[in-house]
Amino acid sequence: MAPNRPGDAARAGAADTAAKAGKPAKNRAVPAWARKSTLVLLIAVLALAAFGTTTQTWMTATLDPNQVGQSGAAQSVIQVQGSKAATTVTALALVALAGGLAAAIAGRIARWVITAIIALAAAGVVAAAATVLADPLTAAQGSIAAATGVSGSQAHVELTPFPVLAVVAGCLLALAALLILPASRYWKARTKYDAAGAAGTAAAGATPPAGPVDEIDSWDRLSRGEDPT
Repeated sequence: MAPNRPGDAARAGAADTAAKAGKPAKNRAVPAWARKSTLVLLIAVLALAAFGTTTQTWMTATLDPNQVGQSGAAQSVIQVQGSKAATTVTALALVALAGGLAAAIAGRIARWVITAIIALAAAGVVAAAATVLADPLTAAQGSIAAATGVSGSQAHVELTPFPVLAVVAGCLLALAALLILPASRYWKARTKYDAAGAAGTAAAGATPPAGPVDEIDSWDRLSRGEDPT
């Protein structure tokens, strides 16, 4: 058997260091709240919950027959869906849903951006629903005008629980978004570009792996200043 050369031990140590640096999450127990599947599913459920509230009736407006006249007599009671009372909630919930799914495959920098997007979308959901709760008559005016042809009508408006549920879903969605950053420390790197910079430095002097080199490996070696040819 051929004797070990001094460079072999150094290269083996460097490769071992690179492997450990590139996979810090493998050797650590991942808390239940930090699991990628759990957190992504939570964000998706909360976003869908906020979206689902907009498909339900948020308020019931009872019109004054003296104001709407004969044209609005047949529409004395109008049910207003959340998608009409707070149109932005639907779009923002879908943005949060897409952001949660994207967080599962995003890199470290992209996760910061996605976290901000989801948090802002959740804040928008809360603000839109809170506006309806604060002034339901104004929120119902569009539906009243569409049904009766009369704008600015006075009506008795009764709210359902769904605007409140939208506020709750939005608040929980914002909290779930903020968990992405601490939880992502336990997630495995999606690609070798997400590994710690120390891994690339330690592996610079390591022997290239045996077998064919693909385009990604070539770009990795070029980024370290090596000649893949």
